[in-house]
Amino acid sequence: MIRKRSVKRSSVVSENEFRPITLPKPVPMRSKAVFAALQQRRTVRTILNRKLPLQVLSNLLWAAAGINRKKGPFGVPGCTAASASNSQEIEVYAATTEGVYLYEPTAHRLIPVIAKDLRAMAIGRGQRSWGSKAPIRLIYVVDIGKFSKAGYQEPGLHDAETQKAYYYVDTGIIAGNVYLFAASVGLAAWFHNCDKAAVSANLKLPPSKRPLFGQTVGYPGKG
Repeated sequence: MIRKRSVKRSSVVSENEFRPITLPKPVPMRSKAVFAALQQRRTVRTILNRKLPLQVLSNLLWAAAGINRKKGPFGVPGCTAASASNSQEIEVYAATTEGVYLYEPTAHRLIPVIAKDLRAMAIGRGQRSWGSKAPIRLIYVVDIGKFSKAGYQEPGLHDAETQKAYYYVDTGIIAGNVYLFAASVGLAAWFHNCDKAAVSANLKLPPSKRPLFGQTVGYPGKG
């Protein structure tokens, strides 16, 4: 049985507390079958501030965009979410009460980015009253540079408009994985816009990386 950890109320934590998090290995949980989960898939904006157990967080991130096989297309490990030429160009950031982390699928761990509670920037300015107590907000960022490193260099990977089509679709696939996982284990999920300017500035993203969307996840509340 996983014990609940106390939630830190401070919006800033010390560097000693803000360290890489090695996530436990993803394991099957008591969950609904795929068809039942699809029946329950929905957007829920009222979310409690109850923190997710580390195993649940591990399974959530793995379901979103984790590695599910060592040998995937074009000599690159395979991912739970499809991507153009297996470029895996969408990066998943996790905005929590402690700070913002970058999910590293290969090592299955969270890398500290900034030790501030910036969950508010992971949503559009006009929507911040919804789901504001949720313990985690995922932020989806495209790294355009990864297209040039894909194993199969088809022409569309070098065309700006085609790239846009690819990374929007690939983000949607990840968001769909999160929705399905959430429905299967009784969590609430909500896919939404993000404050792109704030994300870029606070995470100090280079020009090749562009914030796209956010997704709030947690335990459903009333309302």
